[in-house]
Amino acid sequence: MPISSATAADSSSPSTSTEDILLELVDESGATIGTAEKLAAHQPPGQLHRAFSVFLFDREGRLLLQRRALGKYHSPGVWSNTCCGHPYPGEAPFAAAARRTFEELGVAPTLLAEAGTVRYNHPDPLSGLVEQEYNHLFVGLSPSTLAPDPEEIAETVFVTPRELAERHARDTFSTWFPTVLDAVRPAVRELTGGTADW
Repeated sequence: MPISSATAADSSSPSTSTEDILLELVDESGATIGTAEKLAAHQPPGQLHRAFSVFLFDREGRLLLQRRALGKYHSPGVWSNTCCGHPYPGEAPFAAAARRTFEELGVAPTLLAEAGTVRYNHPDPLSGLVEQEYNHLFVGLSPSTLAPDPEEIAETVFVTPRELAERHARDTFSTWFPTVLDAVRPAVRELTGGTADW
């Protein structure tokens, strides 16, 4: 698995609404075929678009989870993986993953590495929106001190596999979380050197 260091991007940018953000539409092979407004791409039946999911771990092999801020238009208040989002049209998924992790958590991940892709179609019963995504997966290490943006993240926690199972049984998680976690497991085992039973 290729290993590269991620550099933090400048998170300062003009304020934009959800309707102003364009996503990259793709075909089933992941090739770009156009763009769509963010909200429109998530309205039923959903348009297949490029996305990314980041899984960061501490030195003990615990996974960093975030609970999405209550003000989010999509899946507010639910637990999910460390960071997820969408590249801007023409933006490399790796650059987008590093940029968005910095914007949301205030830190730059280390040893951030590609961990494959997964394609899924997950309707969200709470919002009525649809996650129709070609998702690029990334794993890496997290600094111990975080500075989450409260407009993006309500809460963070590092969990062992057992703690994750307990939390998943009692709390609400994003519809895409089980799918991306299963897809990223082989890369996680390599990253953690088998120190955690992921």
